[in-house]
Amino acid sequence: MESGPHRISERFRGFLPVVIDVETGGFNAATDAVLEIAASLVRMDEDGMLSVYRTLDYHVKPFEGANIEQSALEFTGIDPWHPFREAVDESEALGELFRAVRKEIREQGCSRAILVGHNAHFDAGFINAAVERCDIKRNPFHPFSFFDTATLSGLAYGQTVLAKACAEAGIAFNNDDAHSAAYDAERTAELFCEIVNRWKESGGWMPSFS
Repeated sequence: MESGPHRISERFRGFLPVVIDVETGGFNAATDAVLEIAASLVRMDEDGMLSVYRTLDYHVKPFEGANIEQSALEFTGIDPWHPFREAVDESEALGELFRAVRKEIREQGCSRAILVGHNAHFDAGFINAAVERCDIKRNPFHPFSFFDTATLSGLAYGQTVLAKACAEAGIAFNNDDAHSAAYDAERTAELFCEIVNRWKESGGWMPSFS
């Protein structure tokens, strides 16, 4: 259980924010392959400030019959068939990821996870489609609610593109490293933490811990 006067379990109505990024073979969650999945976990310090704790990432084998658009591969630079890619099946990647998330939920005293993403509907759609394909019964994430950093950064910085929002927030962003799930998840997590912390420092709402 998290110690100290500030608890993340009381900041977001019992939800644990987990930043997710997926790299895919297209835009259709029902038909297109998930190629990479990454999750950044955040924690709250004793002063109520959020920071990135750690990031988990997986290279994923395309599911049987998956569609992969060449334009998507050119955009991400991913080679799904590279011999040294060390990719795992969707079920293994999600199983390991969900176990880590459930462990973090328990340790932080939260009720369940809530997905944070940049254009979160996209990432949530692919995660939910993969969960259904793999017949996973215990999904730690809320089924339809999420935090979208595209919306939050539009409010906070007037920018909705991840690279531009990070620039406004003073977060280093290298376009050569972008479109890797791990890199994008970490930058999105830093952006989410910066927005939440900025809100707190400006006198925005924080729960009473008395």
